[in-house]
Amino acid sequence: MLSTLLFVGALLLSTCAAVAVPKRALPSGYAPRKATCPSTPLVRPATSLSSQETAYIAHRTGPAQKGLAAWLQKTDSAFVTSSLPTVALTTSGGGYRSLLSGAGVIQGLDARDSSVGTSGLFQGLTYQAGLSGGAWLLSSFAGNNYPTITSLKTELWTQAFEDSLLLPEYLLAAVAYAEVTNDILAKESAGFPPTLTDPWGRLLSYQLLNGFDGGVLDTLSGITGLSNFTSFAVPYPIITSLAVKTFEGQCLPGPNATQMELHPYEFGSWDNQLSAFTPTAYLGTSLTDGVPTTGSCIVNYDNLGYVLGTSSNLFNEACEVVPSATNLTTSLTGDLAAIVEIAHALSTRDEYAVYPNPFFAYPRSSLYESQTDLFLVDGGEALQNNPIWPLIQPYRHVDVILVNDNSADTSTNFPNGSEILTTYVQSLSAGLTKMPVIPSVDTFISEGLNKRPTFFGCNDNTKTTIVYIPNVNYTFPSNEPTSKLQYEPSETSGMIANGVEIITKNGDPMWPTCLACGVMKKTGTTLPAACAACFTEYCYN
Repeated sequence: MLSTLLFVGALLLSTCAAVAVPKRALPSGYAPRKATCPSTPLVRPATSLSSQETAYIAHRTGPAQKGLAAWLQKTDSAFVTSSLPTVALTTSGGGYRSLLSGAGVIQGLDARDSSVGTSGLFQGLTYQAGLSGGAWLLSSFAGNNYPTITSLKTELWTQAFEDSLLLPEYLLAAVAYAEVTNDILAKESAGFPPTLTDPWGRLLSYQLLNGFDGGVLDTLSGITGLSNFTSFAVPYPIITSLAVKTFEGQCLPGPNATQMELHPYEFGSWDNQLSAFTPTAYLGTSLTDGVPTTGSCIVNYDNLGYVLGTSSNLFNEACEVVPSATNLTTSLTGDLAAIVEIAHALSTRDEYAVYPNPFFAYPRSSLYESQTDLFLVDGGEALQNNPIWPLIQPYRHVDVILVNDNSADTSTNFPNGSEILTTYVQSLSAGLTKMPVIPSVDTFISEGLNKRPTFFGCNDNTKTTIVYIPNVNYTFPSNEPTSKLQYEPSETSGMIANGVEIITKNGDPMWPTCLACGVMKKTGTTLPAACAACFTEYCYN
């Protein structure tokens, strides 16, 4: 209970105040460590999927098609399931607002956890992507071996979000403060200077991961060993972030910032300016043209908390202002800075999630081959708050993407289409041809596309179909500010319940059939008669 944490934490802090704390770390499961290098290459060109992802998708296809066919038949027995599309789900950034709304969407899609018209479509997904708050959701879901949303809510989130360690007054009086401080010192001692992202990610982990010591031992690559992953029962997870060109004097990512992918098997980018991948398990390894420079490799750099913290790192928005350590009950950033300052003097470097550059001196990575480090930030900072980018890459062959947009584009914290429009514009610049045409923000607003589901790319067989599913406050005020870091139990339940209403269109009895029609439109199969009216209502183009 919180009262116990407060008491024990206060005792620890009073002890620390009475005894000088040496600048060294106790043993910690957080620190990166040396390991034997694999016999396989540590860098590969971005000219195909990795063999591991290819194998996973090959094994996932059968269960996904079985799940999709079962949902289609449940929805309308007239659906022909001889030819089925590859379907993905994305959850946008937006802090806990997006986590909770997106959780309700998943619950409404998951046959294990609901009995609504859309229940069962989750079992038909092949890919799932998250960014920032959506990455928190995906990390909590995947990192805990894909339990139901109901179990995450009752066994972890409800109390964790009420007793949030992200509130400075709780952090400074909690056991986690001492543990996280030790983890940060351990990373420094291992030769990897921590930044604000390290304590940020560690504190988030206490809210999101059930593992020992706030999930300190959980890694992104470790998801490959979890039973639901090894049985191919779940979609392949992808988290996104942006690389900032600090070497060009930037502190914020520009419109064409390098889109980084972090997933269980690999880390890297399809973008021409980097165009390479490295195994996630060996992040932190010093490489020159893909070859280890010391004869050994590093593991454990891909701590899952650090990864989800990377995708939600906004500290760089302070730009050239060096973080200031405060140890106050009113400034989370100041408290995080105080933890990092125990390890080293603060600088603007501490505003980024820093990764030793695995593509150093790799000629294909032309823009980054001279950089010793990569500086990553929140994946939504360049107005692409939906993690669509990985799913419109030609090598993944995704046919349909359910895009759950919980962005706060308006003054009232609702989406207005600007994020998905930016992705469309940038896809044209990048030469990606799968992204369907997205209308202007003015059109989004005037036609109410930000308040109901819409199908984009309906009538163009060369494009991915996007089923746009915006945040709408059907049964609960789901437009909470992104900065809100504490949720009462009733708010957690209300947000998730509203998320179920978002994916069911507030219980509209025809919506499951129409959603199924949108999913199946381009398969070439004969569709139920009801689909004609659905396309009239939901197809934008």
